[in-house]
Amino acid sequence: MDRMRELCEILNKWAYEYYVLDRPSVSDREYDKLYDELRELERESGIVLPESPTRRVGGEPVKGFERHTHLERLYSLDKAVTEDELAAFFTRVQKIEPEAEFTVEYKFDGLTVCLTYENGAFVRAATRGNGTEGEDVTAQALTVKTFPLTIAYKGTLEVRGEAVMRLSVLEAFNRAHPEEQLKNARNAAAGAVRNLDPKVTASRNVEILFYDVNYMSENPVASQTEAMDFLKREGFKTYPYFRRCAGFDEVRAAIDEIEIERKKIDVLTDGAVIKADSGSVREKLGHTDKFPRWAIAYKFEAEEAESVVERVFWQVGRTGKLTPLAEIEPVELAGATVRRATLNNFGDLTRKDVKVGSRVLVRRSNEVIPEILGAVSHTEGSVPVQKPAVCPACGSEVKEVGANLFCSNEQCPPRIVQKLTHYCSKNATDVEGMSEATLALLYDKCGVRRFSDLYALTEASFEGLEGFRKKRINNLLEGIEKSKNVPLDRFLYAIGIGGIGRVAARDLAAFGSVEAVAALTAEELVALENIGGVTANAIVGYFADAENVAELARLKAAGVAPYAKQRVTAGSFAGENVVLTGSLASMSRPEAQRLVEAQGGTAQSAVTAKTTLVVAGESAGSKLEKAKKMGIPVIGEAEFLLRLGRK
Repeated sequence: MDRMRELCEILNKWAYEYYVLDRPSVSDREYDKLYDELRELERESGIVLPESPTRRVGGEPVKGFERHTHLERLYSLDKAVTEDELAAFFTRVQKIEPEAEFTVEYKFDGLTVCLTYENGAFVRAATRGNGTEGEDVTAQALTVKTFPLTIAYKGTLEVRGEAVMRLSVLEAFNRAHPEEQLKNARNAAAGAVRNLDPKVTASRNVEILFYDVNYMSENPVASQTEAMDFLKREGFKTYPYFRRCAGFDEVRAAIDEIEIERKKIDVLTDGAVIKADSGSVREKLGHTDKFPRWAIAYKFEAEEAESVVERVFWQVGRTGKLTPLAEIEPVELAGATVRRATLNNFGDLTRKDVKVGSRVLVRRSNEVIPEILGAVSHTEGSVPVQKPAVCPACGSEVKEVGANLFCSNEQCPPRIVQKLTHYCSKNATDVEGMSEATLALLYDKCGVRRFSDLYALTEASFEGLEGFRKKRINNLLEGIEKSKNVPLDRFLYAIGIGGIGRVAARDLAAFGSVEAVAALTAEELVALENIGGVTANAIVGYFADAENVAELARLKAAGVAPYAKQRVTAGSFAGENVVLTGSLASMSRPEAQRLVEAQGGTAQSAVTAKTTLVVAGESAGSKLEKAKKMGIPVIGEAEFLLRLGRK
């Protein structure tokens, strides 16, 4: 027995060096010699120790997967595919803790599995399933060699990882099995783990990369950083990339780093995972019915290609921000020929080490201007980009704020043209056919300076302008006329209030009118889920500005009439402003919100002075406490269903 324990200890150490650290210290021959000795001792004694590596050999096929209930629910992740959605997540976290720190990791594309340990020994593996209950895949997991069979921690433990098949392993498998071609690494890994025959699992050389501690009965970890340290200390294989970041800019830099490097690694990945690091911050944020509110997956749903930077020039935006744009060798991306790409700001340009003559990686997604992710390589002739001292458009002084440069002249011509372009864009008032080039011409030749000037244009305004024939003029005027009838959220986005993206604009539109939004205080605005202190002050400041007020009056006089969605005015929640908090057993929160609005109520995202009712489900948190303090009526799920007529 002592010799068996000694052999297990030696063999597990060597396996850890080989499969987890990728640093083998002995030859396969030496490993096999001791492995055969252990197997012979087990055959003679009829005893197999819990930590024995012979347990990892694929056993007989199982008849079917048994169900297993996880000790702690395994939530899925909410997703962001735009900068606006990512910024909304940050606002939500920083409203709870302004100094919150974040972690950034790769999001691997495989099959989520959860491993259970009791008293230091591996006892079970299960798939995520519906988050509460999964399939028992212990026999299959035992063929995987990237996790320990015994650990030092003696409490009850659940750890979470992603079962993956390396791209090189997939390629080798397909070469060796021409009759059984696996289409992609994700399906190959999922199919291996969920195969009833463990020998099939073993043949595909799947590994598990661990990234979370799901449950600890004793001395639980207090942060994501501690969780990763624990996993590494106990011998679980983790991916070496892990960043702890102080704020949005550092997180964005880490995401960009992942997006470049993911093309070079041997594992299939489709994004980055961002988490609030602190456990106390996570506890305050809580969960929705599906997702933790303290984590998000930033998905790379985009096309990328390499090109060469030929020139860098500076574009002045509607806020006065100077953005470096690169002219690149033409490249095909997402069905379009790309000749220009942005670098966001001078700090971004410097951090990405982009020079004129550099070979760079370019991304295009979500109808946004293509972006340079970083330099792939340089040449001897690569030249650094110089920081401008004055505005390239008007010659005014340039001010530096953080990583950004700003033109100090509010009347800078391209700045005004960009404001007009934003106002007419697809997600704003959507004036069909009104391009940036057309607006620049209208600025120069027709004196268009404000949004309201667009509505004063007539057919005569275009006389003498090259390229404007009757049909084109009529189409533009028709587009301008149609833009008068615009949804409120798109109008609030169009007028360019600082910090208001499409997500925040939708929240504001729930108040029903421009006048109602203008009357909100900073305190009421901050109470909204996706609006922080800086943006709240920007909104209040916008409506306090005399010129903005005058412009809104001119737009109204021109017939611009933003409208809110038609609301049901009758029903069991008529006139109520309802906040839902916690989890409902009978339905998801979005479904409950739709039902409230179908019954004449307004579904709010946060408890404010306007809230008239709170529906509290299971694990209701800070919103419930706030409602109680404010004396707002609270009902449970049973009464909620009763009012809906479902009981």
